[in-house]
Amino acid sequence: MSGHSKWNNIQHKKNAVDAARGKIFMRLSKDIFLEARHGGGDPSMNSGLRHAIEKAKAANMPNDNISRAIKKATGDLDGVTYEEITYEGYGPGGVAVMVDVLTDNRNRSASDIRHAFTKSGGNLGESGSVGFLFDKQGIIEIEKNDELDEDTVMMDAIDAGAEDMKTEDDRFIIITTPDVFEDVRKTLSEDKGYEVDRAEVAMIPTTKTALTGNDLEKMKTLIEVLEDNDDVQDIYTNLEEND
Repeated sequence: MSGHSKWNNIQHKKNAVDAARGKIFMRLSKDIFLEARHGGGDPSMNSGLRHAIEKAKAANMPNDNISRAIKKATGDLDGVTYEEITYEGYGPGGVAVMVDVLTDNRNRSASDIRHAFTKSGGNLGESGSVGFLFDKQGIIEIEKNDELDEDTVMMDAIDAGAEDMKTEDDRFIIITTPDVFEDVRKTLSEDKGYEVDRAEVAMIPTTKTALTGNDLEKMKTLIEVLEDNDDVQDIYTNLEEND
């Protein structure tokens, strides 16, 4: 009996790991799909696609998955057609929430996102209902090491077209406008040789909302439910960071 129980535990853990890996691969595939659709399927000519492929390979995603995602985006493979949608609304306690979705079924995604908001005590709004509370910015993060000089990194970033740079304990955070984001990322990573740890265009809140108690727990649940949705690509909130 104990052997049977041990096997069940092992199998349960394996299934959980496989499920998590599957979600990671699915989201990486969608990232590759979007980059290929927007900039073409040749990574040598599309630095965004090249970066997405690098992320996928770092996560040990099979080459067949990568190739299939590119072929779908360029129309070289019959398959589903993905649509980009941004949902906006308010979570518990009035926290502003934006959810970026990539889906092959608009009705399914709308129903799922609406249900997640409603179940947490929030409500899904119209387009633009909370977007004014965020600024769209390019974010490029470079991990600190002993060989990097802060002033040199800042000068290289500014020369490349960045607006600002913040320094944290373990990384440099470079901020750009969305229209020059890709040029700055390419200059720093390819021309200057910096190891970019994170690079994305994100929605940055201009104001923050603090939550405590039950509202905070409901907000955490909302985020967890959204993160578990395979169609969801990014979630942005103005929840106070200390919470």
